[in-house]
Amino acid sequence: MPSLGVANLNPFGDLHAFEHLSARMARSLRHVFEPLLRRAVRSWAEPVEVDRFAGYCAARRATGLTAWVPMTLSTGGSPAIVVIDGGFLLETMDLFFGGFGDAPMPLPTEFSPAAEAMLRRVAGAIAAPLAEAWGPLAGIGFDPGNPESNPSMLSAIDGEDAVVATRFGLSTGEGQSTFVDILYPVAALKPHAPQLTTKVHGKTAVPDPRWLAGLTRAVMTVKLPVRSVLAEPVVSLGMLLELKEGDVIPISFGPQVPVWVANRRLGTGTVGTANGQAAIRLHSIDPGFEEDFQ
Repeated sequence: MPSLGVANLNPFGDLHAFEHLSARMARSLRHVFEPLLRRAVRSWAEPVEVDRFAGYCAARRATGLTAWVPMTLSTGGSPAIVVIDGGFLLETMDLFFGGFGDAPMPLPTEFSPAAEAMLRRVAGAIAAPLAEAWGPLAGIGFDPGNPESNPSMLSAIDGEDAVVATRFGLSTGEGQSTFVDILYPVAALKPHAPQLTTKVHGKTAVPDPRWLAGLTRAVMTVKLPVRSVLAEPVVSLGMLLELKEGDVIPISFGPQVPVWVANRRLGTGTVGTANGQAAIRLHSIDPGFEEDFQ
């Protein structure tokens, strides 16, 4: 929620251009994080807000360890800032190196050299699609700088500076969603005000971003049944009529079995155990499965 009295901080009007830019960027973030998390990712854009940098930082303090990565703009001015939750970053690093996505508890007070290297990798992966998303509005490139765990170490921006805050939700279908923020200093974007204040016309009406973000969050909580068919033996009617208690029906199945989500085939996997319970390890996901749920 923006601080009181920040309406005069926004020189760009209704922010429709930022909403469209964020929608394009949200689609690209899937391809940024799926190779790092090694699983399918859902991504969406939250409503855009304008606040003073100090107000934004104050709201972030309750989240604990946070990564702040400056992104130098090719057009000059104060850098944009990518803001990532520290716990999510450490979970991503663990998954990337073959772990189970575990973050140390309690979280450290600062990032290790390995975590900083992962931050640079994430920021570098974000830079290219971010520049592409800005393409229709302004030719701005982004160059990641050194990450910080304390926003006061970002010397290029002052607490009283106004920033446009764009937020992106990420979900893997397991646990709570996480958010990645990108902050743009208003002063650095003022040279592009004509492009950012131009009405964006589309072929169809654009849904209200708050409604769309709320709908996306609600959909992420929908529960779907997952099942697997180990075998489907076929018996004759005569044998069926003669069955009695204690009879054995032989079955056979191959090394991999099909896995279904609702009435859609997810892929195939191998039957085994995990934590003392029967489980299936996925080996392949059928092409087109994700599109069925778009």
